[in-house]
Amino acid sequence: MKILVTGATGKVGSRLVPRLIAKGYDVSILVRDIAKAGGLIELGATPITGDLFEPATLPAAVSGMDAVIHLAALFRTFTDNEGIVKTNREGSIALAQAAQEAGVKRFVFTSTSNVYGSGYHRPAKEDEQVDVNDPRAYSSSKIAAERELIGMQQNQGFDVRILRLGFVYGDKDPHIAEIIPYIKKLNMHSGSRMHMVHHLDVAQALILLLTTEGLDGEIFNVADDAPITFYELAESVGKAADTFDEIEGPLKDPFHGVQDISKLRRKTGFRPLVPSYYVARDLDIL
Repeated sequence: MKILVTGATGKVGSRLVPRLIAKGYDVSILVRDIAKAGGLIELGATPITGDLFEPATLPAAVSGMDAVIHLAALFRTFTDNEGIVKTNREGSIALAQAAQEAGVKRFVFTSTSNVYGSGYHRPAKEDEQVDVNDPRAYSSSKIAAERELIGMQQNQGFDVRILRLGFVYGDKDPHIAEIIPYIKKLNMHSGSRMHMVHHLDVAQALILLLTTEGLDGEIFNVADDAPITFYELAESVGKAADTFDEIEGPLKDPFHGVQDISKLRRKTGFRPLVPSYYVARDLDIL
């Protein structure tokens, strides 16, 4: 199977691509700067120069591909809202349209658990109401892209699958260290929970969506079995005392930040290889 991966030099892509190559897939990577992809090229990835900001570069990138795994995105930490929307929504749809026109058989889109709000009174399921007008540009741009992609599946028969990632970590990813100041800045409650997912399980889930028949038009959550409190996460890196106020009000929504992954389990057989953050720590794969 010939696969085009976007965002290959990012946190998720740089860890996914070697695993795809190790499993024998013929992997091409869409990059703006080939010099930044040297390590992946050495492993066997084929670089294709292109840019989501330049739709004219995309048809050549998807030509001859069997599938696309679309990881590229601008994240919530960026302040360029226009760039976030242009990348996450407009760029995603331009890539999907180019892929469909080129006869690509499958398009796997990575979204985010950040699309969920609060007040569901349970772990968030894939069919919860989400707000396309969410003031957070990262979340709203992902929701808009999801809706347009599902529309392509429903109206044009394009095989699209969507994976909403929990908080991704592991494999020496600096993500945890980066989020601790963010927790402090937003004065998040120490008892709030965050559903995490190790890079090993991101790869497992993406490969399952890539290879399992009959999932077109479906959205899936992926996370581990044990959402962790912000206090536990901060304490594990020695930052709890510096992150939270000594006096806190009550926790308003104990389910905020927690996802239901039963659909992915039921339809693909997914089981987390790394069922909790503490397992990752004990195995020294953080």
